[in-house]
Amino acid sequence: MPMPADGSGAVKKRKTLKHEKLYLDHLPSADRYWKSFMHRDTVTQVAVTKTNFVITSSIDGHLKFWKKQEVGIEFVKHYRTHLGPVLALSASEDGKNLACLGGDVGGNVASGEPVKGSAKVFDVENFDMINIIKLPYVPRACAWVHQRGDGRTLLAISDFDSAAIRIYDGRGDGTPLHTLDKLHRASVHLIAYNERFDTVVSIDVGGMVEYWEPSEPFEKPESVDWSSKSETDLYEFKKTKSTPMSLTLSPGGESFAILSLPDLRLTTFNFLTGKRHRQYDESLTATQEMQQAGTAGGDLDSMEFGRRLAVERELERLALDAVKAGTPGVVGIGTAVWDEGGKFVLYPTLLGIKVVNTVTNKVARMLGKDETIRFLNLALYQGMPIKKGFTTIAMATSENPLLAEKDARDPTLFCTAWKRPRFYMFTRSHADEKSGDRDVFNERPTKEEAAVAAPAASNIGPLGRRAVIHTTKGDIALDLFPDQVPKTVENFVGLARKNYYDDVIFHRVIPKFMIQTGDPLGDGTGGESLWGKNFEDEFHPSLKHDRPYTLSMANAGPGTNGSQFFITTAPTGWLDNKHSVFGRATSGYEVIHEIENARRDKGDKPYDDIRIVSIDIES
Repeated sequence: MPMPADGSGAVKKRKTLKHEKLYLDHLPSADRYWKSFMHRDTVTQVAVTKTNFVITSSIDGHLKFWKKQEVGIEFVKHYRTHLGPVLALSASEDGKNLACLGGDVGGNVASGEPVKGSAKVFDVENFDMINIIKLPYVPRACAWVHQRGDGRTLLAISDFDSAAIRIYDGRGDGTPLHTLDKLHRASVHLIAYNERFDTVVSIDVGGMVEYWEPSEPFEKPESVDWSSKSETDLYEFKKTKSTPMSLTLSPGGESFAILSLPDLRLTTFNFLTGKRHRQYDESLTATQEMQQAGTAGGDLDSMEFGRRLAVERELERLALDAVKAGTPGVVGIGTAVWDEGGKFVLYPTLLGIKVVNTVTNKVARMLGKDETIRFLNLALYQGMPIKKGFTTIAMATSENPLLAEKDARDPTLFCTAWKRPRFYMFTRSHADEKSGDRDVFNERPTKEEAAVAAPAASNIGPLGRRAVIHTTKGDIALDLFPDQVPKTVENFVGLARKNYYDDVIFHRVIPKFMIQTGDPLGDGTGGESLWGKNFEDEFHPSLKHDRPYTLSMANAGPGTNGSQFFITTAPTGWLDNKHSVFGRATSGYEVIHEIENARRDKGDKPYDDIRIVSIDIES
């Protein structure tokens, strides 16, 4: 077809990424997480080092070292680093040094000021604590700001109460080498170091983004392609009155990504020009519109989507308030992570973890979209144990056949999650959920948990401790907890012994959530307790909706328990302290899942009735 002389009629070519499949082959691909491991409390941070270590921290101040194996990880060492939350975690570029910050108090620093916080420094390869830097302020963010092979170990730390950034010798006596108090006008909450260009990027709570070299005179580096910030898009957050919540540099240093609130967005920038490259709108409004249009990328029913929206609203509110108010804590919206080629960015959303090709501007895959978990902080491992050698993306995409030879890998994405005492691993291996070992119980149970799990003593009271629900699909065996919630168990056992539940249908089943029954009317509006009236809720600290197969009371609000109950098919932590847990299924899981996956109408009622035949109570 003839074109105008000026070429204005030429069709714009769509951008493509050469070797895209190879890049994706070096990223996790399984829809669901492969395994998870525990801390005693909520896991808040995770880091992966160049020396093949994984470090996780929890809200109770504990730090764990794990070593990446050819497949999976192996536990190495455990530290109680701080009395309160670990406020920040940073690994050096060479993977040899690690620093964590905490708000520990007690004693005085060398200058005589009272201690308000501390930085603990670790030798990663020997998993040994080598220094404690006591601080006369509550620390906020940190980053190692020295290059590989540098004889110095420089650690930059910001604080909550001022705009200053102090640089310390990581192996020194705790006296600041330099104090930068003119760089920002507000407290700095994000710091990252670009080793390739020997430049630090820092962001304050007012949204100002600054570049500076970690050596005197601590000014903008000459390597960048701009002389005035007005030539860049670094005023983006100041102009839009949005607050950056996380900052991540690509491994090659060419780009960086920022997640910001309110109206969650991921923005990527070219490092040298400071220009915005891509922006992805993940706001609640945009997500709701995609859900209504059926383009959200997941098959979520309205109830599950509504639950996720509620969690997201709470998370965004708490995260933004914590940053703006300068409250020491660990609430965040999550972090993004780049692949080693700097072409793909992975970031958490309420729908799952998106893997976005920043060249073609398309979502390549979604991880964890079927999990009932809001993932937060991410860390990506794409290498292999040193003994096996490894192939970089640059080598794999080379035209040289010797370099392009594919080697075995185990790319793993490590994730923390909202209010979860676990961290999760996405790999290329699909989870074997039927084996029951996906969630590893690597921590000792507390006394309360042990009491719940312990077998019944010989002097059993009048209430039953076990029950078997005989259904038209098969039997479900249950352990009951009369010691923790006696009235709730008494109600269930009493009604079962009166044959109250016989021939009652499962009137509400929702996949990946729960199966509900106990209403003689069969529509969710009926049923009464053993005493003919509603009774109060019973909550026990050791009984949570933290795992599937939990037996709990259905209600219409506080103090409205009757006869209806449900069994969960996934962790449902948002139900804690709202519904009374009084048992757990111990067998018959396949029966539960068969009921869960029954064909149902728009009201979640199975088309074909599934009934309770009878319930046997065992002492």
